[in-house]
Amino acid sequence: MSRFSQTMNKGKTIFAQLMSLFTEYEFSKCVNRYKGDRHAIKFNCRDQFLVMSFAQFTDRSGLRDIETTLDLCSQDLYRSGLKVMPKSTLAEANEKRDWRIYQDFGYVLIKKAKDLYAGEKLRIDLDEMVCAFDSSTIELCLSLCPWATLHHGKGGFKMHTLMDLNGSIPTFIRLTEASVHDSKRLEEVPVEPNAYYLMDKGYVKFDTLYTHFHQAHAWFVTRAKDNMKYEVVDSREVDPQAGLISDETIRLTGYYTSRKYPDNLRLVVYEDFRDGTVYRFLTNNFTLEAITIAELYRERWQIEIFFKWIKQHLHIKSFYGTTMNAVFTQIWIAICDYLLLIIAKKQYGLNPSLHLISNSIGQILFKRGDIRDFYNKPEVPINVPEDGPVRQLTLW
Repeated sequence: MSRFSQTMNKGKTIFAQLMSLFTEYEFSKCVNRYKGDRHAIKFNCRDQFLVMSFAQFTDRSGLRDIETTLDLCSQDLYRSGLKVMPKSTLAEANEKRDWRIYQDFGYVLIKKAKDLYAGEKLRIDLDEMVCAFDSSTIELCLSLCPWATLHHGKGGFKMHTLMDLNGSIPTFIRLTEASVHDSKRLEEVPVEPNAYYLMDKGYVKFDTLYTHFHQAHAWFVTRAKDNMKYEVVDSREVDPQAGLISDETIRLTGYYTSRKYPDNLRLVVYEDFRDGTVYRFLTNNFTLEAITIAELYRERWQIEIFFKWIKQHLHIKSFYGTTMNAVFTQIWIAICDYLLLIIAKKQYGLNPSLHLISNSIGQILFKRGDIRDFYNKPEVPINVPEDGPVRQLTLW
């Protein structure tokens, strides 16, 4: 970041600096695509986006809380580009303005983030792209959101996410009914040759793994199901001191699975010495070291941070509307805000972790001064709240 840019930021609020990371032109293209501002008079889609982002960053509990807080902070709003938006106006905007505006804008920010983080390396030294694919169920009150049927009288929907682990960037997101099985979305995942795709055993669907990944010359690493039928074709020596139990080339022998995946697979069995749990990793890659396969799968923890962000840090548990359009609008604006923090961390050269920044950003939104002066210090003088309870995915 140039010295001139630092000087320009001195008089801006932190919120204004975050929102300056994208241009009006980029945002307007998404709005115009769905005629989002067709009936707007005082409050347009950009106003809606800014107010919703403010609400997410500062953990507002509802529409009335948003309106009251903005009214109390009226002297800081102009410098931040915000307006006091009546709760009825915001509720109507969330219900009626097409949620795909913010989905499309999310993909604009995804591209920007990917360009910024190009060349980033994982803890494991691999030149190829490494992605994790997983899903998380977000529960809703069925009586308020009858469109979101889950099971046993509960409501909710699923967020299926592909994350580029070189930068923790979600690159592909699908929102579906919670009843949709994870493997149903596997064929929609964009696949690049020579890239690695890490996924849980819920995604083990052999015909898709073969046609969509293997034949596209992409590598997958997943976990074998307990009832998988196979025969051992070849076996390689392993280092038991590293936790490795076996490294085998196998062929599926089940009547259907052998037809769905006719080529050989690799099965690496690994014991986690921390708790004695044994894991069976299944992959179509035969060149990486066996221990690298196990360590690579462990990198899935990064997608946990994203789901935790969506469920807790941006407080999606407090929805500002109950229609599908309102809920999806809030989800996608939350995703955009997550991406803006990723972009800010890189573009402004912020030293603290994304976790610390995301936990503390709401406390300094209206402070004036370069954002790096707040974060790039030996000790960040911000009280970071303890994490509350949140449902976690399993690392393995």
